[in-house]
Amino acid sequence: MNINLIGKNALVCGSSKGIGKASAIELSKLGANVTLLSRSADQLIDAIKELDHSKGQKHNFIVADTSKTDDLHKKIKQLVGTYPIHILVNNTGGPAGGAILNATAEDFLNAYQNHLLTNHLLAGLVVPGMKKSGYGRIINVISTSVKIPLKGLGVSNTTRGAVASWAKTLANELGPFGITVNNVLPGATATDRLSEIIHNKADKSLISKEDVTQHMVDEIPMARFGQPQEIASAVAFLASPAASYITGVSLPVDGGRTGSL
Repeated sequence: MNINLIGKNALVCGSSKGIGKASAIELSKLGANVTLLSRSADQLIDAIKELDHSKGQKHNFIVADTSKTDDLHKKIKQLVGTYPIHILVNNTGGPAGGAILNATAEDFLNAYQNHLLTNHLLAGLVVPGMKKSGYGRIINVISTSVKIPLKGLGVSNTTRGAVASWAKTLANELGPFGITVNNVLPGATATDRLSEIIHNKADKSLISKEDVTQHMVDEIPMARFGQPQEIASAVAFLASPAASYITGVSLPVDGGRTGSL
């Protein structure tokens, strides 16, 4: 099985920590040159030190805020003018939780900007280089809410579903060029985002964080939370030559939690 990414260039969003950082590390282990992207310069400086260099890879990072479209466009356009991006990993932290009817129009607009519109902007900038080089992988890290909406995540459920539909449409359009577009759907994964969700649930339900955690674990057939590296392994596989005939899919990586086929 060919999972060699030597000579391939990857852009990984939200890669200063969590699933994004783990994905960048796994891609670098397969030989890819990785560009990290995040708002936090300090965390990026630390994260880049963890990338593999054993195959002569060259890594760098970009400090950018996905909500600042003009700045993001300028920086990524400069990047793709230097060399093609073969692998794009779209990964952005989820919107704040809450019931859907409590959400404002601004909440939805901000979520769409940070997820759907940012993904669309980045894809538009990297796809020409993918077509020219004859290799392209676009991987969107979304959520299992694409399959079954999650309670208390109204804005996130809505936005993630939109991203999944966008990705499926894009997969159909880019298939003739050999460019694949896929979604990875993490379940409950041990990240700062999960800690935040547990904390919020505990506050609202007036029960301990330990009880909230146990309840969440009880819903998972594998009886534990996932690790960022486990999500990253799926991302890395879909980025590899071995996944050349897989496109337009939404792959849950959730320990079996999602109650649908």
